[in-house]
Amino acid sequence: MSTPIPPPSRHSLEAEVLRTRAELAAAIDELTTRLSPGYQASRIAHEAKQAASDAGAMATGAFGNKNGPAQDPRRARNAKVLIGATLGLVVLGTAVAVTAVLRRARG
Repeated sequence: MSTPIPPPSRHSLEAEVLRTRAELAAAIDELTTRLSPGYQASRIAHEAKQAASDAGAMATGAFGNKNGPAQDPRRARNAKVLIGATLGLVVLGTAVAVTAVLRRARG
């Protein structure tokens, strides 16, 4: 036969309520910060700068060093996307320029 568990004391219940309120307030503060437009903009700007730096590291061969983007798959993907987008824009710009020159040449 098991021994009955005594009901919690009022003091312990009040302490648990206060602890839960504090945890909930901290969670709400963190969510508010993460969802703020300013925080999102600064995070995106930081990731874009980091991707540009990582793309430069890929171009110079420093990609695989200890602190480089090769250690973080997300950073490596962002750098590759940036390189691909840049190359795509260069190709598109070249195609537009060649088309314009050919149209002028035809008269």
